Amino acid sequence: MSLPSLDQFTPPTQVAIRRLVAHGIQNIDLSTRPPKSLAAVLVLVFEDAGQLRVLLTTRSKELRTHAGQTALPGGKMDEEDKDLIHTAYREAHEEVALPLDSSHIHTLCTLEPFISLHKLLVTPVVALLTDNSILLDLRPSEGEVSHIFHHPLEAFLDPSIALTEALSPLGSEDWFYENELHDTTDTVLSILNDAGYRMHRFRSTASPIKGLTSEILILTAEIAFAKCTSYERYADGQLRGFKAIYARLLEQESLATSHS
Repeated sequence: MSLPSLDQFTPPTQVAIRRLVAHGIQNIDLSTRPPKSLAAVLVLVFEDAGQLRVLLTTRSKELRTHAGQTALPGGKMDEEDKDLIHTAYREAHEEVALPLDSSHIHTLCTLEPFISLHKLLVTPVVALLTDNSILLDLRPSEGEVSHIFHHPLEAFLDPSIALTEALSPLGSEDWFYENELHDTTDTVLSILNDAGYRMHRFRSTASPIKGLTSEILILTAEIAFAKCTSYERYADGQLRGFKAIYARLLEQESLATSHS
């Protein structure tokens, strides 16, 4: 995969970008899944003041699902999309007016799919923005996105990094949790035959970053910075990696079919 010159970036950011490129495009065969169960999100990273950051949105409270929650730009695959990378960019264009086919936006890698509670297989597409002036022209899609913001990528490994941000007030609608920066809840997932799961929530300058979005960004940060989280990431017995989680999902679906 060809990259533009990275001379404009600080040395640590250059290293992080190269690690993401080295991760590569994950060629996962999803042909057996119904097209309506496939989705993609765009993990758009850029450098600001020497810090690698990621673009995020707060979903409109008018939406039927996940209203008011933090999300990465993205959505379900359309029949017209040539692949899931195209899906991620198309959705980002529709949601925040990110330009399509820009010479300043470069695909770095994709991650293995994540499985949502609605059984969507969500493929993260990681991309690099090399001209931050594009951020000035982003606009939230009315009725779909209420706010556009960004967050330090490394803060998903060490939440204390976010202390330099103008974070949402403690005790407010956007952060009513007991812990100052990072909160977790352990639960079980019925779609995975009651496998354990740890929900992560990160305080931000806007809505909390949690659930599937936080899982995607934790993994992206682990790849980019080649280090683990400063906190315990997994619940006891939690499945790890797409293969294990997908196998459990198929097993659960097979059981449901046999009992129907």
